[in-house]
Amino acid sequence: MTPYRSPYPVPGVVWASLPLPALLIGLDGRIAEVNPAGEIFLNASSRSLMGQPAFDRLSIDAPMDEALLRARANQSPLFINDVDVTTGERPPVQCNIQVAPMHDNPDVILLMISPRDIADRLGRSLHVKSAAKSAIGMAEMLAHEIKNPLAGISGAAQLLSMNLTPEDRELTELIVEETRRIVKLLEQVEQFGNLRPPERRPVNIHDALDRARKSARVGFASGLTIIEDYDPSLPPTYADPDQLMQVFLNLIKNAAEAIQRGSTTQGAGHTIRLRTFYDLSLRLRRRDGTGGSLPLQIEVIDDGPGIPPEIAGEIFEPFVSGRENGTGLGLALVSKIISDHDGWISVDSVPRRTVFRISLPLVPKTQQDKPKSDRELR
Repeated sequence: MTPYRSPYPVPGVVWASLPLPALLIGLDGRIAEVNPAGEIFLNASSRSLMGQPAFDRLSIDAPMDEALLRARANQSPLFINDVDVTTGERPPVQCNIQVAPMHDNPDVILLMISPRDIADRLGRSLHVKSAAKSAIGMAEMLAHEIKNPLAGISGAAQLLSMNLTPEDRELTELIVEETRRIVKLLEQVEQFGNLRPPERRPVNIHDALDRARKSARVGFASGLTIIEDYDPSLPPTYADPDQLMQVFLNLIKNAAEAIQRGSTTQGAGHTIRLRTFYDLSLRLRRRDGTGGSLPLQIEVIDDGPGIPPEIAGEIFEPFVSGRENGTGLGLALVSKIISDHDGWISVDSVPRRTVFRISLPLVPKTQQDKPKSDRELR
């Protein structure tokens, strides 16, 4: 069988770098070219897709034949928002579609697919990072100003208790206990604000995950089953190993507390799954134009009750917590660390399945062959 050869010019480097699935469709309605993100979305190679009728391989809940005709006739782009797209091998995904003629060849139509969940979550993530930075400075200032008078209140209560009856002493002990609890919270706020810049180097993600898992197993997650679902071929990321371990530990702790909060058996029979895999489809582009590919994926999955819908959109913001007496700083700290590592964190949550997903970059080529320092060798 003779392989299909596109009659149209093959796109260049920009085409291969597009982060969104894209296809070129010829006059005959067949796929003339598909970019790497499109191959991933369609779960098929470019070689097998070329020459196939486009809408046999891709089902879009919109009149696409009419859209292609209009784009060709008017030589102008069309936008179709909020439509279901499926390949027949996956559930429908709500997407925005762009149809545009190629100016250097009006017979060819560019079809670009933008999954809504990625766009929405990225928008929320950027908003959260901006809000977190504003809250950090204010929280740090308040923590510093409040700790001094609290120390005075606690000391005065302890002095009073020396000359009180046992009944009244209970009240002063309550004052001391509550001031200590508030001081502990304020210390967490100060730690959140004083997080040092990451000391980044090549790090094996699974080493950091294993450190967090072992720590959790002898502590807060001792009654839970932790499942490792790792891709052993995953290359290293460029991170501060201690901060990365802290991120994983916080996420496992968050999962364990969610399970225990929604269980009558203290988590017995429930699981936390740690999953790693490689995904080239995600690229982060910031407002200043910087950014790049985030192919290293880490997921912490639990089968707890899920995140309350009323806080799901703000779960990474400081002081937002779904737990009674929770500080709301654990996930905010996770978000800050991942942002400092040029990564991205998102969450999908329904009852019985909550997935926190971290996306991290590869080690830059400039750092891959650098000799290790004495500290790293020890």
